[in-house]
Amino acid sequence: MFKKLLLAATASLALALPALADTTLKLTEVITSPERTQTLKEIVKKFEDANPGVKVEITSLPWGQAFEKFATMVSAGDTPDVVEMPDRWQSLYANNGMLENLEPYLAKWEHTKELNDRALEMGRYVNNTAYALPYGFYLRAMFYNKKLFKEAGVDGPPKTMDEFVEAAKKVSALPGKFGYCLRGGPGGLNGWMMMGANMAGDGTFFKPDGTSTMADPGWIKGVTVLVDLYKNGYAPKDSVNWGFNEIVTGFYSGTCAMLDQDPDALIAVADKMNKDDYDIAPMPKGPAGKTFPTIGYASWSMFANSENKELAWKLIAALDGPEGNIAWNKKTGALPIYKSAANDPFYADPKFKGWFAELGDSNVSPLVMPTYLEEFAFFADSIAVKTTQQALLGQLTPEQLAGQWADYLTKAQQKFLAKKK
Repeated sequence: MFKKLLLAATASLALALPALADTTLKLTEVITSPERTQTLKEIVKKFEDANPGVKVEITSLPWGQAFEKFATMVSAGDTPDVVEMPDRWQSLYANNGMLENLEPYLAKWEHTKELNDRALEMGRYVNNTAYALPYGFYLRAMFYNKKLFKEAGVDGPPKTMDEFVEAAKKVSALPGKFGYCLRGGPGGLNGWMMMGANMAGDGTFFKPDGTSTMADPGWIKGVTVLVDLYKNGYAPKDSVNWGFNEIVTGFYSGTCAMLDQDPDALIAVADKMNKDDYDIAPMPKGPAGKTFPTIGYASWSMFANSENKELAWKLIAALDGPEGNIAWNKKTGALPIYKSAANDPFYADPKFKGWFAELGDSNVSPLVMPTYLEEFAFFADSIAVKTTQQALLGQLTPEQLAGQWADYLTKAQQKFLAKKK
């Protein structure tokens, strides 16, 4: 009895004292850039000022190695309270019981009703449960260099895949210039998936029995388009290793004339280029008259083993509240999660018209990756990088690459379907 009274007294005393003193929250950022990290620090500083005694320890992982580095941290028991959660990691960590269910917090949060439907839908992508709270969406569109196009005799942005290849060829005939900023290194999977779906005229990844469509003729044609662009010299030779920073630099430096990217690339491009020298258009359409730009998202998630869950949620709420979220998205370039944010002057910039045109075109079907598969993160961040580089270097044919992808994804999908029975 005395022990219970002692425990109760200790708990009461703890509540009476500055309860937040000496509390450290761990926050891991995985999609990094100097601008993003600085903005994150600014939002976190406001959170710390509003919660005296709380310190947030930020770990920033380079995106190119983030999947492996974060998995190693988790395996070693070094888990954060809050993590920046890419869409393709969400299923892996949620299905393994590592992420906290945010539904109870969302039910009480004053801003939940202000979120757009897509934000809630994606946050609940795994088992219809909010294991993540998205901070924004990334939709691909085509950046093009108007000066290089004019010099090469290209009349406006390509509207079809044939025009895309022809424009790349014409620009590549200019000394020291290339048509396309190919992302052959980390994070390049989206480009291959878009081209495959465009040429197939269908963004369906699987047949009803779980068999992958990757080895179907249309998807192979899409893979072949990118392989041929590289082999024909329409993309820089070293682009076989390019990641995000390299392709964006390649575009704003004038090395290559076309870049398919999300709005986050607009930040650096707008800073480095004259606004009259470039523009953004919808992705070119395939033979079926349709295009399938990938749409992705990133979120904030809480680890289920956090010892400070209420504080961790307060941090997520600060990051994803209207003030923090809009400040963050202006640095990340992500499309908004709030219904009202679309009216913000930031998104009224004419440069955003390419993305909003895609959203308003019935022949544009945003392609959502099958991130519900636990195996997809490893596929995207390891298998896809290795095999696409092999294909670009002539070590795999497009058919062999497509076959390997189909085998892996078929097993993953059929395993997923078996669990649902």
